[in-house]
Amino acid sequence: MFRVSVDHYVLITERGPLPDMYAHYRAHARLAEEFDVKSPDGQACFVGVGQPLAWPDLVVAQRFSPHSAGFDPGAILVPETATLFIGAGSRLLAYRLAPSPVRLWEDLAHFGFYTWCRHGGAVLMSAELELAAWDLEGRKLWTTFVEPPWDYRVEAGQVILNVMGLETRFDALRGPAR
Repeated sequence: MFRVSVDHYVLITERGPLPDMYAHYRAHARLAEEFDVKSPDGQACFVGVGQPLAWPDLVVAQRFSPHSAGFDPGAILVPETATLFIGAGSRLLAYRLAPSPVRLWEDLAHFGFYTWCRHGGAVLMSAELELAAWDLEGRKLWTTFVEPPWDYRVEAGQVILNVMGLETRFDALRGPAR
């Protein structure tokens, strides 16, 4: 179990078996969601979010795949909009935490989620075959196909994307030219 404090929220995370306190977390949550937890495939992960020293308001438990090296679950919390993004395996989720937790959407990361990263007004998601962005409220801004090996960096609001040695630049909020 790992706890991370962000602004006035505490994220509780676990990869592997669901926490011993899972039934209690779920019973006390204002919103508890489960995705494929009874499936024999994949690996389990848990995210709970709430106020310090209180039961989590939001509990999300799931089994995810792929789960090998490099495909670790991840979350990013945007405190000023109370928006939480979760990625695990090929499943992407977004939640509004206040005033009461609600799921905004569920999306798919083809061939596996890598990580979230915030750059100014954009939340970027890296996956095996995709780089995508959402605004701080959880609205999808753009997506682009990538092919390994690939990487990116952001400088002065510009995404510098390198796909198999070919570099392109575009605005982080507007995305690549169509």
